[in-house]
Amino acid sequence: MVGVAKERTPVLNARSLHFAGRHGDLVPPTDLEAAGGEVLLVAGDGQESRTALSLLLSGRMKPTSGSAGWGNGPQPRGPRRHSALIDSPAVNAPERHLRVRDLAAEDLSLIPAGSGRRPRPGAWLKDAGFAGLANSWTDELDGGDRFRLLTALALADPRVDLLVLDSPDRHGAGTGWLAQARDLAAAERALCVVAVVASIPAGWDGPSARLGNGPAPTEEMTA
Repeated sequence: MVGVAKERTPVLNARSLHFAGRHGDLVPPTDLEAAGGEVLLVAGDGQESRTALSLLLSGRMKPTSGSAGWGNGPQPRGPRRHSALIDSPAVNAPERHLRVRDLAAEDLSLIPAGSGRRPRPGAWLKDAGFAGLANSWTDELDGGDRFRLLTALALADPRVDLLVLDSPDRHGAGTGWLAQARDLAAAERALCVVAVVASIPAGWDGPSARLGNGPAPTEEMTA
């Protein structure tokens, strides 16, 4: 029997999302829509612009104009509470001097107490399959292990339904991050995964967008 695919309702909507930098638009007006259970790739030039867009989409920076909304009600919420920003350069990428066990302790300590019992780092590393990496320095990890570790730490917070990946392709095309991202989105938790990348990989058949694809801001929008 052939199964009928469920309609995936968009949960992240950006409308004319715009951030003005000191010498021009860091994030030109951008429209995009991301659905739970899917990976959306957003291509953009320049690391500063990609990081700025990642901060806006995860609710960690206020736009100059436009909006990023989470949810499907008449008044969508901001995405901050339900999002995790992953491996953003100069923002939350792991520091070179940290061992994996210390990174786990640091990240797990940030899970709000009201989200349930906070995992103990040693037990969490064992249960998540990272016990063998506990004493490794974070800069020793290959791209695949790095991606698995950082996304697993983010998802230890049960509130997280949106993963925003800042330039995962900077670690090389052979790291397998895209296949891992698709697996995460397709899992039972039905995550919304947005990856802000330098370019869309050849052969990509999923949803995609480009930074700066929205209408130019008007006086009303920028007021």
